[in-house]
Amino acid sequence: MTQPEALEILKMGHNAFITGAAGSGKTYVLNEYIKWLKNQGVDVGVTASTGIAATHIGGITIHAWSGLGVRDQLSASDLEDLESKSYLWKRLARAKVLIIDEISMLHHYRLDLIEKILRSFKRNEEPFGGLQVILGGDFFQLPPVARVGEPATHLAYEAKAWPDLNLKICYLEEQHRQNDANYLAILKAIRANDMTEELGGRLRSRLNKKIALIGPTKLYSHNVDVNEENERELAKLPSEVYEYYMTDKGRERLVDTLKNGCLAPEVLRLKKGARVMFVKNNYEAGFVNGTLGLVSNCDRFGISVRTTKGKLINVQPTSWRIEEEGKTKAEITQFPLRLAWAITVHKSQGLSLETAEIDLSQSFEKGMGYVALSRVCSLEGLSLKGLNAMALQVDPNVLQKDGDWRRQSQRHSTEMSALDKADCEAKQKRFLAKIGALHHTAQGKPVKKLSTIQATKILVEAGKTLREIMKERNLTAGTILDHLEKIKEKEPNIPLQYLGQDLTVTRVKKIRQALSSGGMVAGKYLLGPAKNILGSSFSYEEIRLVRLLMS
Repeated sequence: MTQPEALEILKMGHNAFITGAAGSGKTYVLNEYIKWLKNQGVDVGVTASTGIAATHIGGITIHAWSGLGVRDQLSASDLEDLESKSYLWKRLARAKVLIIDEISMLHHYRLDLIEKILRSFKRNEEPFGGLQVILGGDFFQLPPVARVGEPATHLAYEAKAWPDLNLKICYLEEQHRQNDANYLAILKAIRANDMTEELGGRLRSRLNKKIALIGPTKLYSHNVDVNEENERELAKLPSEVYEYYMTDKGRERLVDTLKNGCLAPEVLRLKKGARVMFVKNNYEAGFVNGTLGLVSNCDRFGISVRTTKGKLINVQPTSWRIEEEGKTKAEITQFPLRLAWAITVHKSQGLSLETAEIDLSQSFEKGMGYVALSRVCSLEGLSLKGLNAMALQVDPNVLQKDGDWRRQSQRHSTEMSALDKADCEAKQKRFLAKIGALHHTAQGKPVKKLSTIQATKILVEAGKTLREIMKERNLTAGTILDHLEKIKEKEPNIPLQYLGQDLTVTRVKKIRQALSSGGMVAGKYLLGPAKNILGSSFSYEEIRLVRLLMS
């Protein structure tokens, strides 16, 4: 499936799983959808399973967003405690869409707990309280971290809530990181658990290879190795050390969340000649997340970096934000750099590295080798220092699921191809009405947020039944009938007769007779007398609907 196809599926309101190989553009699709939702005035929960992944999409961890925190179970008193927090009520009640990136690193039981929280806050027994749910990630990559004392850990697709979502599978097939056919063949073989002797030989040919340019970033399995490497190499440089301090503003709790997920350090220590990595995308300035370079100059006035491609960049501070209701709730500002002699495999997830020195001799998780190797853009950019048996293994259960997802994605892609443009636009319009999006002019400019009555009218114009409107709007029959009566007052000729299709001819006839017998006030049939005539076997909603159609 292509990125535009996946976006169209999301815009029609389907729950979806965005997956594909490393570098296929999963996070790009999520960011484009988030941008589109915000432009429509939709309140969206932007989250990821880890802080680092959350910064790539401008969000926070799903644990923080949902209020779950580090809990591994939820009692009735836990839910009461969560519901006592006004900020959670405001956030969860307002959200219409939930995005969770890097779903592979979320424990299955925590996905179920998050689903339980949302049903409780939304007072809605539909999956996730009726939210549109978009999951992003690749289960061939890093799995959840299991801690001592926690329940047995399974992958998120084994959660009870997963099948209830009825997800559209969007398996992205394009490759935007590697354009080296030899290297792509190796990475695909790892994913397919089909490493041949020939491909293995190609990979082993990179053992202890020297790389020109400015030298590769070393990927380690453990933080302690990374910190020692960076500090040792920085100390070797003869020039003066300059320190650049991160600034912040906003709620302390949210600021801490941003700092924990940001690859730029709170105190950036640099010297002239230091090897650095950019940790944010800025295509106009000439760098992306993972671009390498050497510090050309640094002083109290600023920093300049020469990239591996020879471009000199005068680096400007940049900001990472958490936004809700279109407002910035927390913000941190720092130069988008970190020392790049070394980085952990975990923190490399989401980066595109031109060169890397990778030691996989201590790999301890299935998928760790694939994550590390798939960061690198080409085989020539790889220097391999070690390789153990675990490094190239993938989970056989994931391998089977991956085949299923590919087939489902192909089917969903075919279904999309069968829809014409008008059908797609109509579905998108109904979805936007359902979630109370902004109304746009013909030129695409936002005008004002749809009123709740306008949102109901759009669904009436689409021919939705009363039950369908109630379900899509998540409102009671009485509220929808209030809307319909107001719409009828303003537009007496609007065709509403089809709304009576769920009532039998006999019931309609009895209700009409009772309304006529009950009398009128100010040109409107009275409900009370009609209800007394009909008795308990007829509801007020039925009587109101027939009265509406009689008018």
